[in-house]
Amino acid sequence: MKKLLYTFMAVAALGLTSCDDLFEPAKQNFKDLDQMVTEPDFAMGFLTRAYGALSGYYNNTEYATDNAVVNQNGDGFRNMATGGWTASTWTGINEWSGSYAGIQYLNQLLSKIDEVEWSADPERRAMLAQRLHGEALGLRAILHYQLLKAHAGYNSAGELLGVPYLESYLGANDDMNAAMTRPAFKDCVEKIMSDLNKAIEMLPLDYEDETEVPEKYRHLTQDVAIYNRTMGAKFRQLVSGRIAQAYLSRVTLLAASEGYGSTLSWESAAEAAADLLKENDGIAGIAKGSYEYYAGSIADNKNYEEGRNPAEIIWRGNTEFNNGTEKDNLPPSVNGNGRMNPSQNLVDAFPMKSGYPISVAADYNAADPYANRDPRFYAYIIYNGSTNVGVNKATISTVDGTTDGIGGVEQRSSRTGYYMKKRLRMDVNCTPGSESSQNHIAPRVRYTEIYLNYAEAANEAYGPKGAASNGFSAYDVIKAIRERAGLGGADGDAYLEECAASPVKMRELIRNERRIELCFENFRFWDLRRWKLNLNEGVKGIEWKADGTYEIINVEDRDFMDYMNYPPIPQSEILKYSNLQQNNGWH
Repeated sequence: MKKLLYTFMAVAALGLTSCDDLFEPAKQNFKDLDQMVTEPDFAMGFLTRAYGALSGYYNNTEYATDNAVVNQNGDGFRNMATGGWTASTWTGINEWSGSYAGIQYLNQLLSKIDEVEWSADPERRAMLAQRLHGEALGLRAILHYQLLKAHAGYNSAGELLGVPYLESYLGANDDMNAAMTRPAFKDCVEKIMSDLNKAIEMLPLDYEDETEVPEKYRHLTQDVAIYNRTMGAKFRQLVSGRIAQAYLSRVTLLAASEGYGSTLSWESAAEAAADLLKENDGIAGIAKGSYEYYAGSIADNKNYEEGRNPAEIIWRGNTEFNNGTEKDNLPPSVNGNGRMNPSQNLVDAFPMKSGYPISVAADYNAADPYANRDPRFYAYIIYNGSTNVGVNKATISTVDGTTDGIGGVEQRSSRTGYYMKKRLRMDVNCTPGSESSQNHIAPRVRYTEIYLNYAEAANEAYGPKGAASNGFSAYDVIKAIRERAGLGGADGDAYLEECAASPVKMRELIRNERRIELCFENFRFWDLRRWKLNLNEGVKGIEWKADGTYEIINVEDRDFMDYMNYPPIPQSEILKYSNLQQNNGWH
């Protein structure tokens, strides 16, 4: 049977427990844990449920940043960004119940994992126990990282706290209140890193069929057939050593950032990213992935079915064959609902093709603002005069009075004069009666993120051109990323060379490259917070007139209080446990 086991991650029928069942499975699903020992499928279900607790990559936090707004009046992120955020209100960034439910399942599995009769063959049984143990530890660390990013913060005494790190299963008779004591942020980071490092030791870098058993598994089996049945290609997209390395980069970058007290050194963050990037041929690996990673083709379908990734993707969920993303985000003139409206702020962040920011570029023409811009601008943003939009190859007009202009169609037209193009397939048709669909890749981690993690950390640790023992510098990374995008003139990337003379200027360039490369991918919301930058930059748009002139307009003011740099613990959880401290300012 050729069906791939990695698809079990998406099995919706298994679901997650309700909030009431956070510390005990629902009675109708309950079996005695001892049944795991003789029922490996039952034991495997605990891991399946934990995979289901992974948060989505595209959750539209951009609506609550200076990168975009949404055109829906009742949207939760819009309410959150405009003064309606409390510890009790809906928030699309709450990881509490889902992640802890997944962690509980993992800890139940870990409590019995070495006893389960995974196979009648003793060698395969040992191999399965090792792989599943490594997966569970890696996944436990990933879920705790989700919680840490969303809920860490300072208490009223000024102490930087992490989140409760659950290393064993908590049943109904255990002291829940004691378990809900928040450790220091640093201690939580160290536990995440410990679990990830153990996972790296136990798991293969990637799940691939081998011609001989890798050396680190030869104490378990000498039979390559057993290895491939347990660690081979059909397990792609499960947590692997490479994926654990990617999360080490994420957690160390977070902990090195100013917003989290510079808990770890920038050197440690640079080294964590470099360890993974060296596995991707260093700087040469950047050329393998496109900044249009989402624009797949029918030729990719077989690779997706076999669990393979495009070169740019480290980890992904299952692909989906549909047109829902296009229906949500294309302009109304091509049968979309125009949800994600990029800001003028973001548009202004795209440099000229020469690489110079528009604020200093000699060739920027304010009367023709979209000419000679960064090629990524044309790939990521639908603007007034965009051509070849959608399968019908429409030209989009956002002039006053047009369908796609501001106010053209209530809650379908853009509020900023722009529409999102990134993430969308232009070979999809949303026309009623002629609809078509395409595969959509669902990333979890991209290589470009890790390269940008390294560039940021290396610049802070070693300066723009320092490489330590890693073999490449922040400058090298940013140069390669900008070359991939097609930036630079006859004399090369002169603006990059200017920035390379100053760590401060390079920092600003790296942050801007991160803003562009990762826009609409759920990074800006968190980056602003870990950098301790202004959360309240008002969102601007552009209003085009029939005579070809335009006006820059204010679209939406932000209303974040200072304490909102650190999101809250859900207030319902604070009320349950007296030991659980809330982040300062929330109620």
